[in-house]
Amino acid sequence: MLKNIKQSVGAIFFSTSTKRFLFLLRSETTFENTWAFVGGKVEQGETIGQALSREILEEIGKIKIKKLVPIDCFLNEKKGFDYHTFVAVVDKEFIPTLNHEHKGYAWTELNSWPKPLHPGVFNTVSTEEIKKKIKTLIDLSCDCT
Repeated sequence: MLKNIKQSVGAIFFSTSTKRFLFLLRSETTFENTWAFVGGKVEQGETIGQALSREILEEIGKIKIKKLVPIDCFLNEKKGFDYHTFVAVVDKEFIPTLNHEHKGYAWTELNSWPKPLHPGVFNTVSTEEIKKKIKTLIDLSCDCT
């Protein structure tokens, strides 16, 4: 890892039963009223996996994840951060237990994302490479056994 790079993590949840994705509506925080993934900063002493588990628990509650699939790692050396994005595969849609960071949620189909998206989320889901990875995940019907 490069020195002075702050790490962050995020996950978009994917339901294999409905083939839909979970987005969270941000509340009175940075980028208020935009739709985002679960996620946040990696704290000192945490691994990426530990940070992601903590953020999921804090933001939407205890969720049984079938599989975590890494789909992107975006590095911005100029601004000093990298962001690791995962797809969290679950069997069924669920009602998240939202914390103060979010005030709503939506399960949506591919390419029917709610608007406006958080700028970082928009950049991620607009990338052709990421779209292909997500589509492949859907096409495989997520046989994650």
